[in-house]
Amino acid sequence: MSDLSLQKRLAAEVLGVGVSRIRIDPSRISDVEDAITREGIRRLIKEGAIYVEPVHGNTGYSSKVRREQRKKGRRRGMGKRKGRKNARLDRKEQWMNRIRKIRKYLRYLRDHKIIDRKTYRRLYRLAKGGYFKSFNTLRTYLVEQGILKK
Repeated sequence: MSDLSLQKRLAAEVLGVGVSRIRIDPSRISDVEDAITREGIRRLIKEGAIYVEPVHGNTGYSSKVRREQRKKGRRRGMGKRKGRKNARLDRKEQWMNRIRKIRKYLRYLRDHKIIDRKTYRRLYRLAKGGYFKSFNTLRTYLVEQGILKK
């Protein structure tokens, strides 16, 4: 077996790919050995004695399966989590989600005449001040204060 590293390197440069992707037709090895210039290499590429192996990519099937599983809620347990709780959902986003839910509920109560405007405004201010830890805390407070019946 002869050393064709020069020819492979020249072909790689001419074709603009890596040396590992260059393939030589085994029946034309003697012709390739004689070619020591870029011009000779170009001629052999045209004739098909030297060619480029196509890129083999990953199928990506397993990642698609994993993504589908995650949509269902699988593979999201404590062992899969990295970083702090706030890294997954920012504190500000948590607050925005919570306060929007509370304010929407307060609007609903006011519009349906379950609470009057003064009570609405007082509860709104309490919510803004962070008095209610969650939507359920608000519901519990309303029941305890006798504003809502269970």
